[in-house]
Amino acid sequence: MSLAWKIVIGVVVFVILAIAGFSYWFINYELKIDDLVISQEETTIVKVEKADEWLQKLQKDNKFNGAVLLIKNDTILLKKTYGFTDFTKSEKLTNNSSFRLASVSKQFTATGIMLLKEQGKLNFDDAIIKYLPSLTYSSVTIRNLLNHTSGVPDIYMDFPKKYKKEIGEVLTISKMVTLLAKEGKPLKNKPNEVYQYNNTGYVLLAAIIERISEKSFEDFMQVELFDKLNMKNTRVWNLVSKGSTFENKTKSFDNVMGETFDLKPGILDGIAGDGGIFSSIDDFVIWNQFWYKNDLLSEETMKEAYKMPVLNNGKESDYGFGWVITKNKAVWHNGSWLGARTLIVRNEQLKNCMVVLDNSSNVNKDNIANQLVKVLK
Repeated sequence: MSLAWKIVIGVVVFVILAIAGFSYWFINYELKIDDLVISQEETTIVKVEKADEWLQKLQKDNKFNGAVLLIKNDTILLKKTYGFTDFTKSEKLTNNSSFRLASVSKQFTATGIMLLKEQGKLNFDDAIIKYLPSLTYSSVTIRNLLNHTSGVPDIYMDFPKKYKKEIGEVLTISKMVTLLAKEGKPLKNKPNEVYQYNNTGYVLLAAIIERISEKSFEDFMQVELFDKLNMKNTRVWNLVSKGSTFENKTKSFDNVMGETFDLKPGILDGIAGDGGIFSSIDDFVIWNQFWYKNDLLSEETMKEAYKMPVLNNGKESDYGFGWVITKNKAVWHNGSWLGARTLIVRNEQLKNCMVVLDNSSNVNKDNIANQLVKVLK
């Protein structure tokens, strides 16, 4: 290669890197959010007013579109929505607006399993092949799936590339189980050996619920949990649901500096268990109270959800039944799918709860939550 060409290539590479660097700086500058400025000497009323004004500005600046719930000492401080239900910005959010929860759905799926345990229809330490006999994972238990310690290969999101004909238009829970059995891949590690977050495992939990209850996951969760708790805007919904939409449903979208783009469900969105549940900020008030005491689960069964698993090497993992457990015994979970960016944090000792829901692919969700913690201090 001649010196001239080397110089030309070098200049081109420099320009590309310079543009990329500027774009990175520009995007991050545009997405950066101002701190929520609160003095701990201020009254709770003032803190909440400042948080509300701050969230309103974030929404106006296209840096937040969603709902916030703040509960301190079992008292609701803030329960409000900011923004719109979809990319058209034609309908404003309300406290009844139902957001896609993404992986925050896992705690609901786990509760479905707990309900079956309470009803005497399964035990947490049952082998999963008792209910899903087409699988070969004889050493894996339901508890392993709940704790993400099963070792089952987390591969279902790869199936559309490999099994287009078998899947057709949309992958479903039952199709996923069939294809996982067809794959016949060995466990990645022995059960209870390591914690490894596993979406496939939670779809298998939904499949177990369907097998035992002889109902769809959607119908079981509706009848046995959401209806009984009077959670009117909470439900399982995906591309195989009975209706193409439902009342108060929000839609996912991208918001790029004010330009909005619709995000539609795809071939993987016939699946549920690892996700697929929608809920409103109003219903999360009910859900928060559920974890203190309820008429559906015994105290003994509920304690299992917050129990840190002990791995084969004697060390503790921090994932219970659909909840990440911190050292101070607070619990949390987040979620991300399509435009959904979701988070719930609970501290039962302080009787505090924070829920942040967004349907606009918000990269600031965690930072927003970290700022809102100031209100609860």
